[in-house]
Amino acid sequence: MVFKVGLTGGVASGKSTVTSLFHDKYHIDIIDADRIAHTLLTKDSGCYSKVVEAFGESVLLDNREINRRYLRERIFHNDNDKQRLEKILHPAIRQQLFSQAASSTSAYCIMSVPLLIEVGIYKEVDRVCVIDVSLEKQLERLQTRDNISMETAQAMINSQCDRQLRLQHADDVIDNNNSVDSLAHQVAQLHELYLKFADK
Repeated sequence: MVFKVGLTGGVASGKSTVTSLFHDKYHIDIIDADRIAHTLLTKDSGCYSKVVEAFGESVLLDNREINRRYLRERIFHNDNDKQRLEKILHPAIRQQLFSQAASSTSAYCIMSVPLLIEVGIYKEVDRVCVIDVSLEKQLERLQTRDNISMETAQAMINSQCDRQLRLQHADDVIDNNNSVDSLAHQVAQLHELYLKFADK
């Protein structure tokens, strides 16, 4: 059984940057819940028709692909819609996460899951690593990255579990308030640690 590290952090905390460091420098397999969700929403995939059925034709672009931006705005401002979408996607994402982990060939694998704590997947991994960032930095990065208003950025942050709760579940914490060099140094240290755990 491959050693599984569950990686999480709030929206715009730097999960992609951290997973790229693990993958590019140390050739660690990354299993990304966001990427899985993206694939599940492509036209003709299993979840596509369920989403259209649940949300109606208004959720589609002219080319019949799902309008992800519209869907995101909708679920961040409506709890019922959010729950409806999660009911469709979460079981499929969970199944994919663990089947991909089972076929991982690196020394250990990293499962990058934004809702690791909220959906309870933290109980099913061997180690939990949390990327921590200040609220100010998170808001700033999110607005810049997604070109959205302060209100939408705040709503996205509010829709996830709060920072303290995430930190309470952490075995390891990566501080992403500073430079990329600082981040790379922390990843290098954790890589050594995870190799030791995986070797047991």
